[in-house]
Amino acid sequence: MGSVPVQGAQVVSRIAGLLRLVGRSSEGMPLAPLVRESGLTRPTVHRLLSSLASEGLLDHDAATGNWVLGPEMLLLGSVASARFPLEDIARPSLRRLAEATGESAFFSIRRGAETVCLLREEGSFPVRSFVLHEGVRFPLGVASAGTAIMAFLSEAEQEELFADWQAHAGSFAVAHSPQVVRANLAETRLKGYSVNPGLVLEGSWGMGAAVFDSSGRPAWALSLTGIEPRFKPERQAELGSLLLGEAHRITQQLGGVAEKGRLPR
Repeated sequence: MGSVPVQGAQVVSRIAGLLRLVGRSSEGMPLAPLVRESGLTRPTVHRLLSSLASEGLLDHDAATGNWVLGPEMLLLGSVASARFPLEDIARPSLRRLAEATGESAFFSIRRGAETVCLLREEGSFPVRSFVLHEGVRFPLGVASAGTAIMAFLSEAEQEELFADWQAHAGSFAVAHSPQVVRANLAETRLKGYSVNPGLVLEGSWGMGAAVFDSSGRPAWALSLTGIEPRFKPERQAELGSLLLGEAHRITQQLGGVAEKGRLPR
C-alpha cells in the first residue's frame, strides 16, 4: 500500500526552506533573493513570510528591507539548546584552537546534505577570512568542514551525493568538480583532516576535522579559516594535529553525553 501524503506537508517544507534561507545570516535576506533561491512565486513567498511574521518567527526590517529571524525563534532556540549542550562542550575547544593558532575557529553540524556553522571563536591574527560565520550553510564536500564530514561517510552515501553533484553543489560546483572533491576526500581520509585551498573564495583557506557521534558517524566538524599565507604546507601538519586533538576530545565528550540520553543518536 502506497504512502499517503501528509496534508500540509508541502507548506511545512516551504516554510522550513524560507526559515533556513533567512537564517543564513543575522542580516537576513531581501524578498527578491528569497523568491529566487526558494523557487517559489513572489506572491507565495510574501504570503508565507507575512504569516511567519504574524507569529513572531520572522521580522521585516523596514530600514534594510530584509526579512530577519524574529523573537519567537530566539525563545524556541533557547528551549531547544537545553537538549543539545553543544556550546558547553565545543566552545572550550574553539577557544583553545583560536588561542593556539591565531586563526578563527568554527564548529559546524551536519544537517542532511549540508553543514551549518553553529559556533565561532575569533583568533588574534588581525587579517581574517569572513567566508564562514554562524548560520552559513555549505553542501557536503564543500569547504573544510563539509569535506571533513563527507570523507568519513560510507562509500554508498558519498556516491549518492556524486550521482547528482551539479545540483548538490550548486554554485560551488565549478571550483568543486567531482574529480577535485574525490581527491580532497582521499587526502582527508589519509591525513585525518581536510584542507580547503581557497576553493570557496580565492585566498581564503580552511582546514577541518570531523567529530563523530556515539555510533561512529561524522556528525559535526571543527575548522580553522584564514588567509592563504597562514596555511603554508609547513604549518598544515601543526594545525591538523591541533584540530584532530580537539575533535577527538569533543567526540569523547559528546559520546558520553549521548549515552546519558541528552543528545539524539
